[in-house]
Amino acid sequence: MIVISVGSASSSPIAAVFSAALLLFYFSDTTLGAPCPINGLPILRNISDLPQDSYGRPGLSHMTIAGSVLHGMKEVEIWLQTFAPGSETPIHRHSCEEVFVVLKGSGTLYLAETHGNFPGKPIEFPIFANSTLHIPINDAHQVKNTGHEDLQVLVIISRPPIKVFTYDDWFMPHTAARLKFPYYWDEQCLQESLKDEL
Repeated sequence: MIVISVGSASSSPIAAVFSAALLLFYFSDTTLGAPCPINGLPILRNISDLPQDSYGRPGLSHMTIAGSVLHGMKEVEIWLQTFAPGSETPIHRHSCEEVFVVLKGSGTLYLAETHGNFPGKPIEFPIFANSTLHIPINDAHQVKNTGHEDLQVLVIISRPPIKVFTYDDWFMPHTAARLKFPYYWDEQCLQESLKDEL
């Protein structure tokens, strides 16, 4: 929080200009959509004002509502994602819990219990508006829009920032999975050295 006192009789013009510059710097970094507004999360925001991007993935629209790297969240991260018909996540796993709330559309969740040397044949679950799904820690999974309209999901992640291991197929060995960290929407903002967990 910044407190600035302006208007006293003893204020110099230099102090007033400095105070105004400091105020503009503060608001430009936290309020006006800077790519890395890590000064905290406002109590109230309009979701339509949040930045969204595909991050080079065709058919995806991703919005970080509350993030670890972007906003300083410690225990949870929340995304709003929209998948065009036919688009999908990569086959992947991560060492955190994940919950999806399907807001609109339909699709398929592919989930493989990750206990062997590779994910293996996944179980298919149909997903639909008002359904919710829970992904256990380290279970390989994929969400695909198999419907005819946009699939929109609210995604809640525990223990951020997320480290993702991606697979080319369901029978790729875990030791060959590729670590993606920082993940696409955190790349611009994560400034710490990267460490491979394998």
